[in-house]
Amino acid sequence: MNHTDPSRDTPEPVDLSIVIPAYNEEGNVAAICSALRSVLEPMGLSWEIILSDDGSRDGTWEAIKQSHAADPRVVGVRLSRNFGHQYALLAGLHRARGTAVITMDGDLQHPPDLIPELFKEWRGGAKIVHTVRLDTIKVGWFKRMSSRLFYRVYSLLSGVEIKAGMADFRLMDRRVVDDLLSFREEGLFLRGLVQWIGYPSSVVSFHVRERHSGQTKYTLRKMLRFAWAGISSFSIEPLRLGLTLGLLTSALAFAGMLHALYSYFFGDVVAGWASAVSINAFLFGVLFILVGIIGDYLGRILQEVKSRPRYLVSEETDSQADRTRDRRAY
Repeated sequence: MNHTDPSRDTPEPVDLSIVIPAYNEEGNVAAICSALRSVLEPMGLSWEIILSDDGSRDGTWEAIKQSHAADPRVVGVRLSRNFGHQYALLAGLHRARGTAVITMDGDLQHPPDLIPELFKEWRGGAKIVHTVRLDTIKVGWFKRMSSRLFYRVYSLLSGVEIKAGMADFRLMDRRVVDDLLSFREEGLFLRGLVQWIGYPSSVVSFHVRERHSGQTKYTLRKMLRFAWAGISSFSIEPLRLGLTLGLLTSALAFAGMLHALYSYFFGDVVAGWASAVSINAFLFGVLFILVGIIGDYLGRILQEVKSRPRYLVSEETDSQADRTRDRRAY
């Protein structure tokens, strides 16, 4: 990333920034802005809403521009294509001017009326205010179980504890945001990074609400990819697990060889083709799994070495920022 001259066009800080990633959320933009405005105005703060369009294919960007025209405190940044939820959040964080910064989804499942409580916790000394979703009957069984399983496995492998139900709805102090933006790694998993950073924190619970409009963008495939990215970007335990599996399967193969020698010398010879084929298939299956794990880590090293921008910006509602080319690649 090329750094701009700090003396040029230095943005004025605000008390609170709200960063919202958006992908095909045309029907939610006006609603979330209205809901946030009704909560933020009575708080007596200076604030901004940053909507980060992650390469939407519908009218999301037009809706963002309309919201900006109606209220300049609503600003938008448009990525050149779909880079993913975590990078859309990162794009918004790069442009946030707030002394405190809140990240949340734009479908109104994260309740805007929880913001005063988050802000109160921050004023009380917490540098990070996490939120934890309280599961209700509306949250499906598979969603609840898979979420709990992932966070248990993640906490075990990474050494960074994340409670089940935590998401990207949180408040961060300016210092925490600056520390977060100093990381240059690929394969972002912001939930893990925020926990890893440390600082005094607190937790606020909430009940998830119904989506205002549209469908969830997280399919099972995307959730599995997201889960693996979170684990592999924070831990090398899968590689160590691979070593353990390799030792166990080697021991199994050695035991099979001893059994074959015993059968040969003591005359208890059987055809054994089925067991031989089964053992070979099992060993090769484990081998290919281990090669796949190693290949994924090598791919991550390759991405880091290439040092490509993590996202590209094609347009911003702030015309002055849009003319500053060295802010477009991060």
